[in-house]
Amino acid sequence: MGMTNGKGTRRQHGAEIKAKVALAAIRGDRTVNEIARMYGVHPTMISKWKKQALLELPQVFANRRSAAVRAQEDLTASLYQQIGQLKVELDWLKKKAETWA
Repeated sequence: MGMTNGKGTRRQHGAEIKAKVALAAIRGDRTVNEIARMYGVHPTMISKWKKQALLELPQVFANRRSAAVRAQEDLTASLYQQIGQLKVELDWLKKKAETWA
């Protein structure tokens, strides 16, 4: 069923609360029931969020690395493009200089 807000609708928990609850559960310095009372969350949700956090945690680091790798690749491609453009301009200037000489 889940906890309600007194009006018969399920209470929605934001990502920040879910992360705090999951982190508290992962730490293990409090029982699930203590965490449930602290955050007003059903113990079943705590177990679910903990499991989800542990499953997705490796992906967090993979995404960061991938983003860093992509950013580096983008920078490298941009720099090679600039180098190519400068080389074309230099070759053009050399040809112009030869015609003036």
